[in-house]
Amino acid sequence: MTASKFAEPVQTDNPAGIGLTADAALKVKGLLEQEGRDDLRLRVAVQPGGCSGLRYQLFFDERSLDGDKISTYDGFEVVVDRMSVPYLTGATIDFADRIDAQGFTIDNPNAQGSCACGDSFH
Repeated sequence: MTASKFAEPVQTDNPAGIGLTADAALKVKGLLEQEGRDDLRLRVAVQPGGCSGLRYQLFFDERSLDGDKISTYDGFEVVVDRMSVPYLTGATIDFADRIDAQGFTIDNPNAQGSCACGDSFH
């Protein structure tokens, strides 16, 4: 089943301060449907690492951590831990599935620079 078979998820609440484009939201909803679990959320985090100092992490998670900020979409939630919120507020996640680009990308106005591969930022 592909994500394009779903109605576009609508963001209903955004305390985490991070947005998803329609393409990214449809992909997340489709991947969650494939998992077949209703306890998973998309966790977006910033961790030390990479050649520029900080690295993004996106993964499905069933945990609830103290201080998590949760953005609600129709059909799923996006969660950001309290330490990552300042780095991600105002960021937008997109998804591309083209010959020249594939996967999730993050447009982050808080990043002052990134490495050549785009895997980390500072």
